Amino acid sequence: MGIGRSTFYDMPDARARDLTIVAEMKTICDEFEAYGYRRVDAELRHRGIVVNAKKIRRLMREQALNPKQRRRFVATTDSDHNYPIFPNLAKNMKLDGPNQLWVADITYVTIATGRSATVFTGSELLTFRT
Repeated sequence: MGIGRSTFYDMPDARARDLTIVAEMKTICDEFEAYGYRRVDAELRHRGIVVNAKKIRRLMREQALNPKQRRRFVATTDSDHNYPIFPNLAKNMKLDGPNQLWVADITYVTIATGRSATVFTGSELLTFRT
């Protein structure tokens, strides 16, 4: 053939393929911020690029394409304010019958129109401690 043996067995440049995969992964991660490596893998396969999941994890780690973490808990109480904090008057109460302690709560609920509705709930609290 007229070529050296090492030329015949020479592997194509993997970095060039990695750059195209990383570019595609960046577009996916920009479009879908919360996608981890599994969803990025599925989206790459959907776009016709088949890559091993371990390689996707490695490239995402090297390129800092970390998914945006979903917030599981939203703190709704703001205790860091300058308004008075009222004492718990029911802390040392001994309840021995009905209609001695009532509690109430105000909740703000966002409805489909984007407006906020106020819901007031009140109930009688009766617990027996022995």
